[in-house]
Amino acid sequence: MDFTFNAFYTLIAAVIVLLLGRFLVNKIDFLKRYNIPEPVAGGLVAAIISLLVHSLWGYSITTSAELQTSFMLIFFASIGLSANFSKLREGGIGLVIFLFAVSAFIILQNAVGMSLATLLGIDPLIGLIAGSITLTGGHGTAGAWGEIFEVEHGIQGALALGMASATFGLIIGGIIGGPLAKLLINRYNLATARTDQQIEKRDNTPMDSTSEEYVQFEYPHRLRLITADNAITTLGLFAGCLAFAEFMTGFSKGTAFELPTFVWALGGGVLLRNVLEGIFKVQIFDRAIDVFGNASLSLYLAMALLSLKLWQLADLAGPLMVILGAQTITMALYAAFVTFRIMGKNYDAAVLAAGHCGFGMGATPTAVANMQAITNMYGASHKAFLIVPLCGAFFVDLINATVIQMILKFFA
Repeated sequence: MDFTFNAFYTLIAAVIVLLLGRFLVNKIDFLKRYNIPEPVAGGLVAAIISLLVHSLWGYSITTSAELQTSFMLIFFASIGLSANFSKLREGGIGLVIFLFAVSAFIILQNAVGMSLATLLGIDPLIGLIAGSITLTGGHGTAGAWGEIFEVEHGIQGALALGMASATFGLIIGGIIGGPLAKLLINRYNLATARTDQQIEKRDNTPMDSTSEEYVQFEYPHRLRLITADNAITTLGLFAGCLAFAEFMTGFSKGTAFELPTFVWALGGGVLLRNVLEGIFKVQIFDRAIDVFGNASLSLYLAMALLSLKLWQLADLAGPLMVILGAQTITMALYAAFVTFRIMGKNYDAAVLAAGHCGFGMGATPTAVANMQAITNMYGASHKAFLIVPLCGAFFVDLINATVIQMILKFFA
């Protein structure tokens, strides 16, 4: 029997998951030591409880997909609204190098998936589904390509296969990023972990948007001072971004520049902010954008993990589990030996490696949550928070779509 939660019950459940995750991370030393994000910790417990209930009594819960999507779009809009052109220039050559590392990994990810599929005696396109389509692309890309693979390429159950693979990636991406970065930080003595007292003192010190240390998403628990007027104005900006995204998604459908809705939300944010700030000299309230963006990030991740049906993963065929296991090892090794090294083998590079694990296996929100868990413990990494959100939310989807199209043309 399936129970459907409306938006209100979904929101209540997501808040409970977040509070549970915060409690677990604060009380269980293992979770804190290896920098597991709070939404991942709480969400996995909720998913396991849901699995037990389904196995024992046959009950399951379906949450509000519309509300989950709305929070995801708000998060991406907040990335765009935070990206003024002067800050984007700060990414500099680091952004270009990171994009190169990400692009090379997308090709490697598909090579691993398709090669293993061939060796295991299944259609190599199934390896592509268990490659960058679902792991780098996430649930949205999996859904978009699933129907195409079923109709045009004859891969039966491609949509279900893609959703299960993306679910696996979302979980693993949130698990391996923090421990990997911690391992790199400790091995090369890149930073010293802060005490609970130091973290509490920092979080209770109000963050000023004019401060040099201010970077969006870096410290989700830190105090920010905003007013009701700031909040209302910022909500209007978010509404404009989401309206633009909805319009452009419909307008571009079936054209050469068709893009996922969240990419349009991010692009709308970049456009709106820089037009208002650069041309009309309107003040943009970064602190308010940061508050709404961080809240949306946490709620989206909580809802995504809350909606997981782990019993669906049990239906995955053995060969697919082999491929996904190999992809996990490939991601960890690539982040440690390629991403970390070419980004400088310093503290910023370790945080970037954690972020790469997040969107290389799961999604951009997972990448940001991974980095937040690290910087909350070890300190700021402005470079990582300038590069990863924009790269993971915008450029990586364009690169991924191009690579997938080229592979399909070759196999066609």
